[in-house]
Amino acid sequence: MKYFFRLLTIFFAAYACMATFAFCDDSHESDAQVWKVGQNRWTIQEEDNYSRWIESNVTADFFIHLNMRIDCADVPYALRWIYARIHHLPAAATTANNRLIGHWSTDWKQIPADENWEKDRRFRAALLYMIYSTSTRTLPMDTYPISITAESVKAGTTFLVTGNHAGIVCQIIMDGSTTHPVQTFEANLPTRIQSLFLRNFSFPAPRHDRFSGFVNFRWPIKTGDGWRYLPMKEHPFYSEEQYSPAFTIGYADYSEAVGKRIDPTVYAPYEKAEKIINTLTSRLKERIPIVLAGNKKCHEIQCPEGSRAWEIYSTPARDEFISVMADHLDEIIRKNPLVRDAMIDKMAMIRLQISPDRVVTLLHVFQNVKWLSSDPEATIEARWGLDKCGMIAIQLKSARESISFIQKKYGRTNDHFAEQALRTQQEIADRMIMEGQKNNCAAGSR
Repeated sequence: MKYFFRLLTIFFAAYACMATFAFCDDSHESDAQVWKVGQNRWTIQEEDNYSRWIESNVTADFFIHLNMRIDCADVPYALRWIYARIHHLPAAATTANNRLIGHWSTDWKQIPADENWEKDRRFRAALLYMIYSTSTRTLPMDTYPISITAESVKAGTTFLVTGNHAGIVCQIIMDGSTTHPVQTFEANLPTRIQSLFLRNFSFPAPRHDRFSGFVNFRWPIKTGDGWRYLPMKEHPFYSEEQYSPAFTIGYADYSEAVGKRIDPTVYAPYEKAEKIINTLTSRLKERIPIVLAGNKKCHEIQCPEGSRAWEIYSTPARDEFISVMADHLDEIIRKNPLVRDAMIDKMAMIRLQISPDRVVTLLHVFQNVKWLSSDPEATIEARWGLDKCGMIAIQLKSARESISFIQKKYGRTNDHFAEQALRTQQEIADRMIMEGQKNNCAAGSR
């Protein structure tokens, strides 16, 4: 009987260890490493958990709250490591000098660790070193290409434009209420504390060198006394289909092929337009308190571009998203005259309380979206497109200053570049002059 109870005790202890993936066998893990993982490993279920964590926790100001300087490639790398640290999962990265570092590294053993990842100085030091040592050029070594389906492309999936840009899928929207079902979070250069840009996916076809497109992070696995990556082809959803010329056959471009594979539903024009109006209304209502808070704060302190306050209270990412959605809505109603009048009437009825004493309609924003100011130091009127002449003057001045700079800086040293850049800026200036004349703006429109 004693032998039976002893076996029963051992069985339950082993079961508890397996069921909770607790650190039952971490005696081989050094106290000097960045974090311990015990028996925890990446699985399809854990990838789903990671996806849900991205959706629930990662907001546009995620890295601002962390006071963390980032550029585009840092976003997927940092989020993957942060999630792995929180859940004691393996994480790795290939540095620019081709060294594989990860949770097991002991380079930061002299720095104190902490159970709370946000207070864990050792982890923060390793994290900052990792993002400093990686880039869009190292991402292909740490990721693998995947099939393009609703099951494989989800929040947490990385997209890579070879050597130039990267970002992360933050949400998949399958109801037709956005321009594209794949929604992304991206950061820009230079490296700085910045908000993430929420965008509808729109990128050219990946190159056939397999170093771009939609990719997932590879799984680190333990072998003997060290760690390496699981071979690419052994990962779930591994596929090179997106690199095939056949991938875009029957579609306008790569972006449309991706969208239709993930959400093949064909939405009626009226239904699509109505859903986009709902999305626009929601985004604009979210914008109102940010604009009001920025207007108040930036009257107390200066909020120059590049400052922390500017990143918090400016709205370029939101305004870009709103502009893209408005353009898409405009395209739908232009192609479907029977839809136009109903949608115009609907937008005219939707009121937005942009300040305690000022209301605008959704129709106003739709018709004046290009005149919204993202600058937190601008007036409430300018922020909401009620000061067209002011915005025309600002954009015209900026174009003319750019023309002057290009002529002085590149006019004699790089004729080809200068010619193209000057043409672009002159087109902007000409367009602003025409807009100024159309809107009876006096100053600066000649």
